Amino acid sequence: MSGMPHGGGTRARAAAEGGAVAPLSGRLVGKVALVTGMAAGIGRATFEALAAEGARVMGCDVRQEGAAVAAKLIESGHEAAFRAADVSRRVDVEGVVDETVQRFGGLDVVVNNAAVGVFHKTVETTEEEEWDRTIAINLKSVYLVCRRAIPHLRARGGGSIVNVSSVHAFATTEGVAAYAASKGGVLALTRQMALDLARDRIRVNALVPGAVETSMLQQHAALEGKSYEELGFVFDAGKIGRIGQPEELARAVVFLASDDSSFMTGTPLITDGGLLARL
Repeated sequence: MSGMPHGGGTRARAAAEGGAVAPLSGRLVGKVALVTGMAAGIGRATFEALAAEGARVMGCDVRQEGAAVAAKLIESGHEAAFRAADVSRRVDVEGVVDETVQRFGGLDVVVNNAAVGVFHKTVETTEEEEWDRTIAINLKSVYLVCRRAIPHLRARGGGSIVNVSSVHAFATTEGVAAYAASKGGVLALTRQMALDLARDRIRVNALVPGAVETSMLQQHAALEGKSYEELGFVFDAGKIGRIGQPEELARAVVFLASDDSSFMTGTPLITDGGLLARL
């Protein structure tokens, strides 16, 4: 999950046996990017990929491991920073956005990646606290981050916002009521923001992952008491709906953040290994 839900990464398989990572080409030189939920998984891979493309990057996460991720980039010559933040809290979000602008002089790219998942929970069995936390982190955070960031993107003459949704916005499974609702909301909000912000040359698109090898996918499998294969997910690049690697999703985010996707806004970019094509 991560399209199925997502979190921390584990094995680095050469793009899930699908080939080497494509060479980077400096598409974001001169840009400033903010990535939420960047301590691990898709967020970490995105944070690193944006920096590799030349962006100056700010990352935030509730997990302090994000500091080590940023430090590693700095050691390799990139401009990067980390700030601990709970993106469901307005004061934390404002602090992150404001520090990004103060440190790097502006903001061009926002990647709303932070998310949590709740498994084996229907509407009846989801506790109100679980529902509120999931909606707050997965959906409310997009509103909070964008509300603070949009004036800065506008001041730069435009920019790109990438909201990480999920295949659960289109087709879902049993027992993920709050997660599916939150990710459907992210997709709807993405379309609406694209309409509002077109006049400001701010593009807003959604990344729609399928199953990605992260700690959240591991958690889902553990709760089900099943292997990935028993859940219908495989690493074989020759099979539909295979498990993806965080780096593969990060490359899609780079595409949406860069001018390569200049004719795209209000669009869900489905990056699921063909999962939704399978009946």
